[in-house]
Amino acid sequence: MSLLKIEALEARHGLLTAVQGISLEIEQGETLALVGANGAGKTTLLRTLAGVHPVAGGRIVFDGVDVSALPAHRRAAAGLALVPEGRKLFPAMTVQENLLVALSAKRGGRWNLGTVLDAFPQLKPKLKAAAGTLSGGQQQAVAIGRALMTNPRVLLLDEVSLGLSPLAVQGVYDSLRTLMGKGTAHGTTVVLVEQDLQRTFQVADRIVCMLEGKVVASGRADEMTREQVMAHYFGHRPSTAGTPSQPASAT
Repeated sequence: MSLLKIEALEARHGLLTAVQGISLEIEQGETLALVGANGAGKTTLLRTLAGVHPVAGGRIVFDGVDVSALPAHRRAAAGLALVPEGRKLFPAMTVQENLLVALSAKRGGRWNLGTVLDAFPQLKPKLKAAAGTLSGGQQQAVAIGRALMTNPRVLLLDEVSLGLSPLAVQGVYDSLRTLMGKGTAHGTTVVLVEQDLQRTFQVADRIVCMLEGKVVASGRADEMTREQVMAHYFGHRPSTAGTPSQPASAT
């Protein structure tokens, strides 16, 4: 059974349907990347999974339980954690205070202040600094660390590299590889929105292309090419025969 199952999901912004009938199944330990142009519905999909945006249709099944009607804090307590676009830290609070806020989820597991600092050692000398004074890469590390402190079973990452320097992006992704734990029993299940296709192909097991709120292609990362993904990205059907275009629930 899939850890996270999305069935004919819809989400709206007023009269605009931003997510249109999406169905996906995500397995334990899998890293799934959502790609698409601005306005494709990727962020809305993540926010809807996390409970920050309401479900307008369909349902979200997490570990066999329908969580579609649960508020965000209940989903976090169940093991769904969102790292939002823009990080959304408390800028006047210290790094340590931002991390400890996540303890309200009251979930046990391997992630605590010590293990988060081991994963993001650049934060150790910044624990008493106000989060608003940190560099972009350091703030992103705090945002991811805060989500990890809830000991999530599924980590929803929105635009990890947005606005960061190449060096900062490398540092964040080095830490992410550790927590994804490829090939281990403890790897965190990740749903990732990332504009950098090179990074996407490096970390994703599977890539889902979105366009205008719909899934237009899905396939294993090692079976898709950058050209195929870019063609779907802009709404053009690739000329190469055999391009993965299975239903969104394909694995």
